Amino acid sequence: MIGKEIRIERIVDRNTGRAVIVPMDHGFTLGQIEGLQDMTQVISDVSEGGANAIVLHKGIVKRGHRRRGRDIGLIVHLSGSTSLNPDPNDKVLVCTVEEAVALGADAVSIHINLGAPNESKMLEDAAVVVKDCNRWGMPLLVMIYPRGKGIDPVSPQSVGHCVRVAEELGADLIKTNYTGDPVSFSKIVKACSVPVFIAGGEKAGDHETLAAIRDSVNAGGAGVCVGRNAFQRKNTTAFVKALCHVVHDGWDPERALAECS
Repeated sequence: MIGKEIRIERIVDRNTGRAVIVPMDHGFTLGQIEGLQDMTQVISDVSEGGANAIVLHKGIVKRGHRRRGRDIGLIVHLSGSTSLNPDPNDKVLVCTVEEAVALGADAVSIHINLGAPNESKMLEDAAVVVKDCNRWGMPLLVMIYPRGKGIDPVSPQSVGHCVRVAEELGADLIKTNYTGDPVSFSKIVKACSVPVFIAGGEKAGDHETLAAIRDSVNAGGAGVCVGRNAFQRKNTTAFVKALCHVVHDGWDPERALAECS
């Protein structure tokens, strides 16, 4: 589909085939989270750092349209849940593909938790979204994780299962957990026909974060979807620049941090 191809080129770098995506949908789940109070400023920060795309909920899109500076790809997130819910893994659709088209989105994203009590509903919702994405020529990023009682969220078997489910549903891009091991992650990526990005996860140290991303890219990963590990840095722009050099230029974390500080 030419529409999908054109839009994906606004998100994934043509030369490297990789992307640095910064999700900023955390406020829906957690409230007025640190780092996301001034959305216009933080979007400018990650854009100037060189990020390829951001992920926003529909109501925040207007705050991200800065009318100046470097442009950045827009992914509208369709799923939502809050930390006030006894089961925050209970994701429901709060936006449609058609709404995202009207907002000027370059892609949409949904969230699926395999192993959660309402897994079947999330899979049903995903099927509807895939159909609408194919109709509108809209790329779909599926954020999919192993989350449930007794499930290891980073085991190669569980992560591999997530990636396969997303691919079989019709995802154009996939975000999931990093297994922590380049060898096992490489096997997962090689068995998948669409780009696989790792999640940034909980906030960690600069070097630790960049080292994991470097290892995942060297294993064949398409880059990273990193939220708190980007927008909660003291200098968001500098860290995103370092991140982009690791993903797109193959720099070691030490060099990236030294030259972008």
